[in-house]
Amino acid sequence: MAENRTKPAVVALQVAPAAPVRKARGARMAVLIGPEQGAPNFITRRFLLAPGARIPAHRHPTIEHEQVMVRGEMVLGMGDEVRTVRAGDAMYLPAGCAHWYENRTAEEVEFLCVVPNTKDYATEWLEEPPEGAFSG
Repeated sequence: MAENRTKPAVVALQVAPAAPVRKARGARMAVLIGPEQGAPNFITRRFLLAPGARIPAHRHPTIEHEQVMVRGEMVLGMGDEVRTVRAGDAMYLPAGCAHWYENRTAEEVEFLCVVPNTKDYATEWLEEPPEGAFSG
């Protein structure tokens, strides 16, 4: 049996501050669990979308996403499908699937997103950033 070189971790949300998402309007992201916490295979991210927030259409050619809505309601584009997702819903986006996010409500949205920890993480943007997008 292989030796486990990582240790369990608990991360308080306050320890993982959310930073603006590049090319998005009103969206912030924080890494909750990843390499810094000793997780070798996956990264768990927390997204917060303010009312009116939008992450424009994009895809990741080799990376799948597993996501869980924690709070609120948003519109999610997945390929040719547009769905309203709510707290408690789980979403799967296969590698190469074009996707976008929009909060059309008056309440903040929160969801978790788990992706593989890989050096091959690439984003192909399929539309221009919305007006007011973070360009950092």
